[in-house]
Amino acid sequence: MHRESILLREKQAGIILLLKGGQDISISGIAKATGTTYVHVSNFLSECEKLGITSSERHGRSKSIKLSEKGMKLAELIFAISAYTESPKEAKPQS
Repeated sequence: MHRESILLREKQAGIILLLKGGQDISISGIAKATGTTYVHVSNFLSECEKLGITSSERHGRSKSIKLSEKGMKLAELIFAISAYTESPKEAKPQS
């Protein structure tokens, strides 16, 4: 997966924004909350961990995922982009 494309998709951005909430959540919890498969979430988070965006911690058979400081900054940028692109377009002046 190329770095440029890893976060430019809706589901991946949704995963990052979900993690922004800071709650302790498992991969299966993320998959349910974002409507994606466990395998997709697991693969994406593996790439994020390699890039220093997330960190994980094992709790028995479960793994909890958290954003790193870098990941939190990225989540803020994604949130800002999302808010910007979803805001109503400015009204054009009438001629």
